[in-house]
Amino acid sequence: MKTDKARVDLRDVARLAGVSLGSASRAMNGAGASAATREKVERAAATLGWRPNHAAQALRSRLSRTVGCLLPDIGNPLYAQVFRALEDEFLALGYLPLLANGANDLERELRTLSMFMQRGMDGVILAPGNERSPELVEALRTLPMPAVVFDRELPGVHDSVVIDHAAGVRAAVERLMALGHRAIALVLWQGETRPVRRRIQGYKAAYAGAGLPVPALIVQAQSVTASAFDEIAELLARPGRPTALIVQGTHMLNSALRAVASRGLRMPQDVSIVAIGDTAFARDHEPAVSVLTIDMADAARRLARLLVDRIAEPGLPARRERVELRYEERDSVVPLGDEAKPAGRRR
Repeated sequence: MKTDKARVDLRDVARLAGVSLGSASRAMNGAGASAATREKVERAAATLGWRPNHAAQALRSRLSRTVGCLLPDIGNPLYAQVFRALEDEFLALGYLPLLANGANDLERELRTLSMFMQRGMDGVILAPGNERSPELVEALRTLPMPAVVFDRELPGVHDSVVIDHAAGVRAAVERLMALGHRAIALVLWQGETRPVRRRIQGYKAAYAGAGLPVPALIVQAQSVTASAFDEIAELLARPGRPTALIVQGTHMLNSALRAVASRGLRMPQDVSIVAIGDTAFARDHEPAVSVLTIDMADAARRLARLLVDRIAEPGLPARRERVELRYEERDSVVPLGDEAKPAGRRR
């Protein structure tokens, strides 16, 4: 194989071997690549006459084999799931992931990023709770190691994996509308984060697409873990109360269930409920709660691959990957006015 470039590099080897750049790098470093992949990469390197740069090898030999994971709230079961999936991916690649809880606190997030630098992490996965903070943006810009942003919209050039919240929430609202619901409440928290903005966007888009006015049924609690009981109970006490709720996470799902019961109502006969994020609580509840969920293993795989590739080849162009937010219907959703059977349980 001949190339038009003056000098063959690892990209050419990966292309000839038919593997990703990250896989080629891992094969040459002997870290996390299968025997078959190593054989293909070594054969391609021999064909092209490529040898690893000794200076680059020396630099790689100083890698700490650790990565920092800054998540906004590890008390949230969904972020606990994210880290567990990331841990599986990074350990398989020969890296040790270290978890830091940002707690949606700016000073804590800035201090954590500074400690990651001091400890010589090879790279960082981050989902800051303060994505619009100039200080946070500047801290990310000046990081000396590669960083991959998870489900946030931060200025600057960086790799990212985002969840398609808008499409997922819109699909859930449209499904509820197809079952006759029109008064559908959306219960979130007040955070200035991408997930909140995109979920509201998808909610409004569903009503616009149906040619209906957006109802005043968006509730935003003070924090992710705050109770939304009072707000939801007040909605359910209104004339023309909502007949369906889409609620964020485990804590607000608990609030919704308690508020429904406190008003003498039943789920799903009187109020259908969809939770954003799948948990054991949602699955095991009776009736089982319909959810908007992501494939955590897929998200973690994408995050880990982007970061390891970036560690191996800092000059790669920035990449942005998208993960689907998928609606999974269970027993908590029924057609409006249907008190007999759920619309269909899908485990």
